[in-house]
This record gives sequence, structure tokens and C-alpha cells, in this order.
Amino acid sequence: MGTGERRLKRLIVTADDFGLSVPVNEAVENAHTQGVLTTTCLMVGEDAVEDAVRRAKENAKLAVGLHVVVVCGKSVLPHDEIPDLVDGQGNFDTNLVRAGFRYFFLPKVRRQLALEIEAQYRAFQKTGLYLDHVNAHNHMHVHPTVLGLILQVGRAYGLSAVRIPAETFTIRSIANLIEKLFLAPWLALVKARVRRAGLRYNDQIFGIRDSGRMTRDRLLSIIGQLPDGVTEVFSHPATRRWEGIDPAAMDYGFEEEYEALLDTDVRNAIAESGSELISFRDIS
Repeated sequence: MGTGERRLKRLIVTADDFGLSVPVNEAVENAHTQGVLTTTCLMVGEDAVEDAVRRAKENAKLAVGLHVVVVCGKSVLPHDEIPDLVDGQGNFDTNLVRAGFRYFFLPKVRRQLALEIEAQYRAFQKTGLYLDHVNAHNHMHVHPTVLGLILQVGRAYGLSAVRIPAETFTIRSIANLIEKLFLAPWLALVKARVRRAGLRYNDQIFGIRDSGRMTRDRLLSIIGQLPDGVTEVFSHPATRRWEGIDPAAMDYGFEEEYEALLDTDVRNAIAESGSELISFRDIS
């Protein structure tokens, strides 16, 4: 068992995409110092990574993980070292299905993927930050090839915990039922691989189905029904919108998600729930 603490309610509050932009970095820092945020994950190839690392070092209690990027983002290695993985500007494929098939079936792409994932671990190591956990942008670590490389390469870089993106949800339609029947065994395999590797992990998660809409009301609803064990709640806060937002995230409520992490009622609800605020490094 990854947590060993099922009779306790323990809550990891995470902000994804640290390093993506200064407004994201500002939100992460403020939500940690003034709100309920305990954890974030760093995109080491993005434009505002140096600003993010500076802020993290000024806030030693903020736990920082590695947000591995293999789709919808920028590589760390230059194009000429991974020409089958990124375009001429160093951008990964934005089509997750197409990327997933290529990562699984094409040996030369897998070799380049391994080089890039190691480069991202190496870039994180160079920051001097403690590696709290690892996850992947767009949850691509549920892909067997990506997860295998994250686990294999991570051994040399202090990998100790991995996010399990297994969200419990109410079945309200046939589509929901099909989704659950397909995802449940797949995610069980992910958890089994992480467990066999002797790593820590969360028991459940919230934030996938409401991505971009983790508002105050949604957080209060989640906190009011927290299960036992280790729950991760993640969102994508920013103090304001910025130039170059991913088109797939144009409708995200970045500011509302930021405000939710600062909300007094949210803080009080966590206290009243009896939940302990932690990070992945605190999981036994």
C-alpha cells in the first residue's frame, strides 16, 4: 500500500504548471503563503521556470514536484537531438492520441522520449529543489511507455512519489459508465506499477473532470465529502491571464481557481473536516 494511512483524512492541495508564466508563479506563491496550497509541480522547459525556482527557494515549505511534459508544451532538449519528438521550435505534439500511438509503437521515438525525460529530471535536479513527486502534463504518465520511463529514469534522480490520476465520480450516463469501466482497470495497473516500484502515491484525486473550474464552491463541495486516506486536489491558478495561453485552456477560470485557494471558507472547511494538509513527501 502506498499510503498506509487510510483511517486518516490527509489532503494535498496542488497547483499544476508552475513555471508556465509569471501569473501562474505569482498565484502559486500567494496561494501557498496566504492560502491552502501545499504543493506544486514544475514545468522545467517553460519560459518562467527561473522565476518559479526563485519563488520556490524563498518558500521552503512549498513542496515542488516535476511536471513531466511530453505533449502540449516545450522540450528541454533541442530539436536536432529529438527530431522525431518535437517540431522545429521544440514543441511537442498537441494531439494526445497520435502522440500516444507514436510513443508506444515507434522505437526511435521511444529512444528520444527517454532522452527528453531524463533531460527534464536533470534540469529539475540542477535547480537544487527537493523532488517531492512526479506527474505529467495532461496526465500522460498513464501511458505505459511514459510511466515506464518516468519510473526507470527517476531512480537515479530521487523519485519517491507519483500522482495517481484516479478520480472518483458519480455515474450519470452510459458514457460515464463506459468511461469508468475502461479507466478503472487501466488506472489499477498504473497504481500497481507505482506500488511495485516502492513509491508513495495518493489514494484519490479531484480536479480532472472539473479542470479549469475548481472554484470556491467546487472546493467546498469536495472538502465536504472527503474520503479517508490521502486525497490530492489540484487546480490551475493564475493571478491574471497571460499571452500564449494554450488554446485548449482558453476557457479555464484561472483567476477563480486562484481566489478559491485563498478563500477563508475553504480554509475553515478543511479544518472542520479534520483533514491534515500535507504534501507527497509526508506520506508514510
